[in-house]
Amino acid sequence: MARATNPAAARLLRAALLLLVLVAAGRHAAGAPVVTELRCQCLQTVQGIHLKNIQSVKVTPPGPHCGQTEVVATLKTGQEVCLNPEAPMVKKIINKMLNKDRSN
Repeated sequence: MARATNPAAARLLRAALLLLVLVAAGRHAAGAPVVTELRCQCLQTVQGIHLKNIQSVKVTPPGPHCGQTEVVATLKTGQEVCLNPEAPMVKKIINKMLNKDRSN
C-alpha cells in the first residue's frame, strides 16, 4: 500500500477508512441479536421442582454463548432456577408447560 506524503491526505484517508469500518460494522450488527451474557447462565442445576411452583420456563438452545441447552424456570416467587435439561422430571415439566401454552 502506498503511503501518502501529504499530511492532509493521510488524515482524509484515515477518516474515510474509519467511516467505512463503522458503516460496515453498523450494517452487520443491525440484524444481530443482542447477547447480554457471553457465557452459560446456568452454572448449577437442580433435577426438578414441583410444577405448581413454576410460573414460566425458558429453554435456551446451545449457541455461541454456551455449548449446552439451558432450562431456566421462573418461580411464582420471582426467583429463577436452572434445571437440568437431561433430568426426566425436567423433561416432563417442559412438556407440560408447552402443552399448557398450546391450550391457551
